[in-house]
Amino acid sequence: MTDLIQQAIAANLNSLNLAMPEIVLTLGILVIVTVDLIVSGDKKSLMTGLTVVTLVAALVSIVQLYDQPPQSLFVGMLSLDPFSLFFKLLVVVTALVVVAFGLQSSDIDHKFAEFYAVFLCVGLGGFLMASATNLLMMYLALELVSIPSFILVGYQKHVRRSNEASLKYVVYGGVSSGIMLYGFSLLYGLTGTLDVHEIGARLASGEVPHTTLFIAATLAMAGFGYKVASVPFHFWCPDVYHGAPTPVTAFLSVAPKAVGFAMIARFFYLGLSSFDGMAGEVLGGQWPELLAVIAAATMTLGNLTAIWQNNLKRLLAYSSIAHAGYMMMGVVMLSPAGLQAIMFYTAVYLFMNLGAFLVIILIAEQTGSEEISEYRGMGWRAPFLSAAMTVFLASLTGLPPTAGFIGKVYLFASVVEGGLWWLAVVGVLNSAVSLYYYWRIVRTMYLDDPDPDAGPVMVPTFANATLIVLLAGTVIFGVYFTPLADLTAASNSFHLPASEVAQILAK
Repeated sequence: MTDLIQQAIAANLNSLNLAMPEIVLTLGILVIVTVDLIVSGDKKSLMTGLTVVTLVAALVSIVQLYDQPPQSLFVGMLSLDPFSLFFKLLVVVTALVVVAFGLQSSDIDHKFAEFYAVFLCVGLGGFLMASATNLLMMYLALELVSIPSFILVGYQKHVRRSNEASLKYVVYGGVSSGIMLYGFSLLYGLTGTLDVHEIGARLASGEVPHTTLFIAATLAMAGFGYKVASVPFHFWCPDVYHGAPTPVTAFLSVAPKAVGFAMIARFFYLGLSSFDGMAGEVLGGQWPELLAVIAAATMTLGNLTAIWQNNLKRLLAYSSIAHAGYMMMGVVMLSPAGLQAIMFYTAVYLFMNLGAFLVIILIAEQTGSEEISEYRGMGWRAPFLSAAMTVFLASLTGLPPTAGFIGKVYLFASVVEGGLWWLAVVGVLNSAVSLYYYWRIVRTMYLDDPDPDAGPVMVPTFANATLIVLLAGTVIFGVYFTPLADLTAASNSFHLPASEVAQILAK
């Protein structure tokens, strides 16, 4: 027993060198809180600068880890592999863009140290979600994302809808976490382990009752589905997106959703199928059928409900639900092509969705409203903003030659390759439905007469620069997508060997 403890301690100490992104974020949070206690006066620029430095340092450490071979960290709790590093990159890039959003929005106007510290906590939780290979760590990582998110959503304490959104987020988060924990406890009872690799090995023996296993996996999907806003765990999404500060809404629509799908992929690929890097053999249940039904229901409900929305943030909330359904298609077939499709789509979704939210922020700062009716004649009042918004909406629809079109091609191809033609047809039909409500915004901007008293919309130079970067990503990856495709192809591999816990026990 003493030797086992010593080996576990040595493994944990060795893992610290390979967990630099998490350590950097943790140190950044501590520095921000400490500096806030020491420095007085206006600290917006200082806290923003510290946050940017922390995120850039984390980005550099992630890139450096790409040279490391895939391996387990902290005796099997986390995994270091290209798959997790890719999603950590997405979290950092999203966070950097949203920090730039905060500089343009009056929603973030006080308590900057607290805001950025909690904001980085969400990023730290996202890092752990992308790497977690143990059910306990999956739960802790998900809570580390969720609890700070509750605070960010309710950041504007003087705004009633922000308080209501935060309360609803807490209630739904607590219920979904409880259901997920019950599913995890059933899995532990069935297999005797919390490690996803070992769960897959126990299921391969064929001794686990399929009905109980199916119930356990379905209950576990409550927590995963809540984080990615898939049906039937999506109810929090419209109210939370509407009530939260717009930069927070933009962040929640991309980063937690991306790492949520990373966790779902690990859970189903490694725990509930014998995934060997080439194909996934389903173990103990009909996981593709379950996920296919969830994907179809999610994209259909999201798109149909978005048709009736007049507020842009609520419209994009239902759009985000629909896109969760599209992304779920990549998980369905338990194949490397599906993994690559998820990774590619989450990357391009970052550009097009954040770009749309930036336009909303900039126009809301001028008009004081997020209603679609405020966009009448915006094509003449703000030509560049309107043109950029049109491109972002076209990409969200999936029209060529934008990045969204290439992303959907990857997603649809992954399910067609697996023989689920009907799901690809549902996806195409839902894309056609989304064209209606997205183009309703474009029609309002270009075909409706502007208010006679409304003047041109003035956009700060820094905001224009941020918008150009997001617009360039949306367009370039729609035309020249090979570099991103190569990166996702190189990153769609897990750390497959058994965890270090099993290796130590075997000795």
